[in-house]
Amino acid sequence: MESNRRDFIKTASAGGLGASLLGSDDDQQRARPPQNSRIRITDIKCAIIANSPVVRVVTDAGIDGYGQGETSKPYLKFHVLFYKDYLVGEDPTNVERCLMKIRRAGGFKPWGTAVSIIEVALWDIAGKVAGLPIYKLMGGKVRDQVRCYNGSVPVPASTRDNTPIEFYNWGVAARNLKEGFTIFKTAMFRPAAGADNTYNNTNPSQSRSQASHSRRGAITEYRIKQIVERVAALKEGLGEGRALALDLGPGLILSDAIRLANALEPHNPIWLEDMMIGDYHPYVGAAEYRELTRSTTCPIHTGEQIYLRQHFRELFEKAAVRVVGPDPADCGGIAEIKWIAEYADLHSILMAPHGTFNGLLGNAAQVMVGAAMPENYIAFEYSYQRQEWWREIINETLPDPLVKDGFIDVWDRPGLGITFNTRAARQYLEEEDKDFFD
Repeated sequence: MESNRRDFIKTASAGGLGASLLGSDDDQQRARPPQNSRIRITDIKCAIIANSPVVRVVTDAGIDGYGQGETSKPYLKFHVLFYKDYLVGEDPTNVERCLMKIRRAGGFKPWGTAVSIIEVALWDIAGKVAGLPIYKLMGGKVRDQVRCYNGSVPVPASTRDNTPIEFYNWGVAARNLKEGFTIFKTAMFRPAAGADNTYNNTNPSQSRSQASHSRRGAITEYRIKQIVERVAALKEGLGEGRALALDLGPGLILSDAIRLANALEPHNPIWLEDMMIGDYHPYVGAAEYRELTRSTTCPIHTGEQIYLRQHFRELFEKAAVRVVGPDPADCGGIAEIKWIAEYADLHSILMAPHGTFNGLLGNAAQVMVGAAMPENYIAFEYSYQRQEWWREIINETLPDPLVKDGFIDVWDRPGLGITFNTRAARQYLEEEDKDFFD
């Protein structure tokens, strides 16, 4: 006869977890079922918390798993719930078996995002059932601290009005952030005030909206000079000992990408991101990226939008890039990004995972898989929590600041190491999600 929830909790308590674990619903999620017992998914839920989709995979063992998608994308709720019927009745600890049922029904955003955050929730359950942090299930800890870079952390005292002095001021303010980052990334393409006829030669009537989302026209010599001046000012503001990455997406034509990369070489950026097709075109052209990479000493980076390992294969095997930045909330999940990292390492390609808007649970997923990545790992993109109450709605006490000297200490709690204080969290649920924790 299948064990019910009470049997699981009773057995877990008898196994040494202690009577204190029986105090609340939150505590019961930490109970472990007896070895060889069956555990099944009974529901997949998705709630919008602070405009961010949060997944809850519910089981008949009273052990739940959580994952989180990108902030500002509440529409992902529909895509998450689409996969419910595929997974109900499955053993969530057979993560790969579950993923084989839904991965094929995924794709580039938004479907791949839903698959990815469900995958994180499944690993959260697997870790809780095993009583181990997820990194132990990913091959074990390679590093005790995981480096991250600034991501979405706001930088004070800077208007970013596109002048060199403001880039210098941004650099000064960024280097003084309490997190002590040693790697910084910033976007270099922003439409200038007024008409932007200095931008490209082919479309002088381009609107500000078009200028911020399309760079396919040939850029002017003046514009290249303008970018280089601002990078120089930014580097001066950051000072010695701090690396600078530049986000240049959604991309230039190849000839301009080569010209700009060559012009930036004296400033030694740690990488140039999405110089060609990138941010708004998930599948990149490996042949074009290979020519760009072979034309400059600047490390060329792409990959944040790519879903699954198969779509990285050509980039790696053609040595088309020097750095890749898959997002665990988009690429297929944390086991998928670990596989991508290992394959990249075989080709001497570095890893700098994307994840700037993936929330607190997204940071936890990055820490768990980052701890187990090979030595080609650089840093992940930190997701800043704009609502301070996020710390109030979880049970665990995270270090404060979470990031110190640009690193996060790897914790050893089971699963992601984060569970919700449901009593505190309920007040932040949308009306239609009031039953999320039931």
